[in-house]
Amino acid sequence: FFYFSETHGISFRIQISVKEVLDTDVLLKLLFYLPVNYPSTVPDISVTSDQLTRVQCMDVREKLLEEAKKHLSEPMVHDLILWVQQHLKDVIKQSAPVCNERTTLSKGTEDGIWMLLLHLDHMRAKAKYVKTVEKWASNLRLTGRLMFMGKIILILLQGDRSSIKEYLILQKTSKVDVDSSGKKCKEKMMRVLCETELQSQHKRFQMFEVKEYSAPEELQKEFETAGLTTLFSEFVPPLLK
Repeated sequence: FFYFSETHGISFRIQISVKEVLDTDVLLKLLFYLPVNYPSTVPDISVTSDQLTRVQCMDVREKLLEEAKKHLSEPMVHDLILWVQQHLKDVIKQSAPVCNERTTLSKGTEDGIWMLLLHLDHMRAKAKYVKTVEKWASNLRLTGRLMFMGKIILILLQGDRSSIKEYLILQKTSKVDVDSSGKKCKEKMMRVLCETELQSQHKRFQMFEVKEYSAPEELQKEFETAGLTTLFSEFVPPLLK
């Protein structure tokens, strides 16, 4: 995954395997978001791993950001990757100890499944826009719905928190639509209505689907079926006015 934008800088994801940590290989997923004025500004970094707890991932991220500050004004991504390969063991040792049972239970879910609800103002190039959203959801293994009801357009996504964050970067920085003169343009009229961890009462969507609803009741039913009645009542009625 690699993305370049003149106004938002560069985003890219790297997977590295670090050996001999806790007697196992640890696969780290690093997402670097380099602002336009990089390397005068440190990159934003997201760290996820199925083998580490969320606290450990946060500790690794904090240490990487500290390290990044030492390399200001020089390209640093390569150095940061080398640093994490050499020091991961030490960071994890200092991290809060976790009992084995908890590690086993939370393996693969430690970063939690997150949910994102977006509101779009309009889609001029609807067919192309829909295809793009479907492709991103598929690539990032996100499930959910792209919902059309009258003039209301909502995108509801579920998946790993890092994938949700990547989706947001793509949605904000890619030329997904066209303006009134037909020129490609970025999404300027998007609002994040809600970004939260999935709770036990929420149901997981099995796939990503595009749906059209003819009445608010149909839309409400979609939310209720997924155990998201509260989400609907909090964010959707204001849009219906």
